[in-house]
Amino acid sequence: MAEHGADFIQEPARRLPVWGRYDVVVAGGGIAGVAAAVAAARNGATVCLLEKESALGGLATLGIVTVWLPLCDGRGRQVIGGLGEELLRLSVADLRRDHKTARWSGVPACWEPDGDPDERQRVRYVASFNPTAYLLALERLMIDAGVELLYDTRVCAVRRQGDRISHVVVENKGGRVALACGAVVDATGDADVCHLAGEATESLDTNVLSGWFYALRDDGLHLHPLSHRFSRTAGRDDAEGPFYRGDDGRQVTQQILGSRELIRQRLAALREEHPDEDVQPVGVPTIACLRMTRRLVGMATLTAADDHRWQEDAVGLTGDWRQPGPVYAFPWGALRGVRNRNLLAAGRCISADSSVWDVTRVIPPCAVTGQAAGTAAALAAREMAGDLTRLPVAALQRWLAAQGVLLERGLVEG
Repeated sequence: MAEHGADFIQEPARRLPVWGRYDVVVAGGGIAGVAAAVAAARNGATVCLLEKESALGGLATLGIVTVWLPLCDGRGRQVIGGLGEELLRLSVADLRRDHKTARWSGVPACWEPDGDPDERQRVRYVASFNPTAYLLALERLMIDAGVELLYDTRVCAVRRQGDRISHVVVENKGGRVALACGAVVDATGDADVCHLAGEATESLDTNVLSGWFYALRDDGLHLHPLSHRFSRTAGRDDAEGPFYRGDDGRQVTQQILGSRELIRQRLAALREEHPDEDVQPVGVPTIACLRMTRRLVGMATLTAADDHRWQEDAVGLTGDWRQPGPVYAFPWGALRGVRNRNLLAAGRCISADSSVWDVTRVIPPCAVTGQAAGTAAALAAREMAGDLTRLPVAALQRWLAAQGVLLERGLVEG
């Protein structure tokens, strides 16, 4: 019971049941978390994936951000393979034809195995998908991989023993319980586990209103991308406010409400533009559409200066979705925690500063870092009691390359 005038209450101590023991616990079921969980399971680990919503895919599905951005450098060279390519192709696997107004389109013909290499210089390796179909496909992929899913489950604490995380504490309909773990992958997008585990993090308060949605008109389903202008360098100077933090509950709520008001305004405009049609919304985001919130400050930090710079400890590559030319190699240290030997980040909360955060936050790099983190976590949990400091990066690179990850120095420096 709160004391009179106090602004806090004291919770009683309690014993938590341990619900399970896993080689790898992955927090977050967006594309990074999916890639991490599948990679870990395929490399022999027992895996539990925690997701606070009730579906997989994160912004790609629940946020209706339905574009698989490029797997290439914009100059005809593919720089992302492995699960990045597999998950792109899965997103449109059941698409029988392109749908112009819904903006669903399959893999460009030039990027098929027998495609025209000259055309690849002009057409990027992208796809645009149906988020509902993709949600179902991702769930089947996870089940087939043998990953245990826990939906409607939020990470709320960690238990540390020395310099490693021994348990992840979660809450769901079963109450507050603990999961014992060999290694942990933070794919929350907001570095939630990193923050709870005492890692240094950086937070931004520069998120803007954003909310893509579908509307049904007489000629079919239409995708409407809506967003206030945002900064390429995660700042405010060239962006359109109001601005929001992603690690503050009230501000996240205000960002959601404001984004939905944008949708209402756009719907009203559509109905005015097409008075003879019954314009109806049929899909709006069900999560906060935030771009850059909180990220790990890791063993190494990727920056814009790393464009075309080979990293000897590279665990994956990415191009720049915004322009042709740049290629970045992700250093192993950008995924690793500092205080916790068995903690990795994947997706938009890896250690990448504001100069390049806008590149690394999107779907393809999330799949790349997710595969690297999941593979490393599985290898370390299986052979080294989760201690990532004992995992030789050369061995990790060989495992990743054997599973289709592109790690060629020439792709970066060429």
